[in-house]
Amino acid sequence: MIIDGKKIAGKRLELLKEKIDESGLYPRLATVLVGNDPGSQMYVRMKHEACERVHIGSVRVELPGDATTDQVLREIIKLNKDPYIDGILVQLPLPSKVATPKIIACVSPEKDVDGFNPYNMGLLFSGTPGLVPCTPKGIMTLLDEYRIPLRGAGVVVAGRSIDVGRPVAALLLQADATVTIAHSKTRDLAAEMKRADIVITAIGKAKFIGPEMIRDGATVIDVGINYLDGKLCGDVDFESVKQVAGAITPVPGGVGPMTIASLMENTYIAAINRSCSNAG
Repeated sequence: MIIDGKKIAGKRLELLKEKIDESGLYPRLATVLVGNDPGSQMYVRMKHEACERVHIGSVRVELPGDATTDQVLREIIKLNKDPYIDGILVQLPLPSKVATPKIIACVSPEKDVDGFNPYNMGLLFSGTPGLVPCTPKGIMTLLDEYRIPLRGAGVVVAGRSIDVGRPVAALLLQADATVTIAHSKTRDLAAEMKRADIVITAIGKAKFIGPEMIRDGATVIDVGINYLDGKLCGDVDFESVKQVAGAITPVPGGVGPMTIASLMENTYIAAINRSCSNAG
């Protein structure tokens, strides 16, 4: 079974547009882009296109690649104070000389639609999530839409990043899965994966995972974004692994579209929360 993230994302976006139109709200998302990295520019453009599709207003803040940490912080503080902005997304990665942790921590938790602010991370790991990081949220949506059972399932998450690995592990634990977080120092990664009912990989190595590492019938969620011979591919050797997996996401067309759909959903949630707070 091919898990079609593009199809599910399209369905979720159409439902979201209906909700927004019925709500009477006009959510607005601000993106902050530092520098002119082509990949980052493309991702920001896709996010603004998604905003237009679901009737979310969007604002672009663009800074030169030599911007300082203080300059970026000043822009975020302005957006934090702007009563017409519901969500703030800082496009990562930032240039190396910009202090990324400071930037992330500066974004108001109420407007932190990426879910990376330490406050929102704390809520997630305490079992009372607020705004949840978009890629992990999209992964959980896919598993739910395709009715992949999680309660009691053995899940290996390959990658311990703060934007994917750790938060998706927290969400899986809340869904009663048994979770192992593997990483570059894990002994015998292949053996760990081979035991898993579900493998979620975000290690950043093109086609690193082959069929010998996957149990027959396992679900494989590929979060990897790599380029090999000029073509986009995931961490999983898709063509060979799909022969043994029970369900698998392609790259592209799997988790990526769900990340953007989840961002739109988070922006709407932030708008609702702010509306209720203002009303109170």
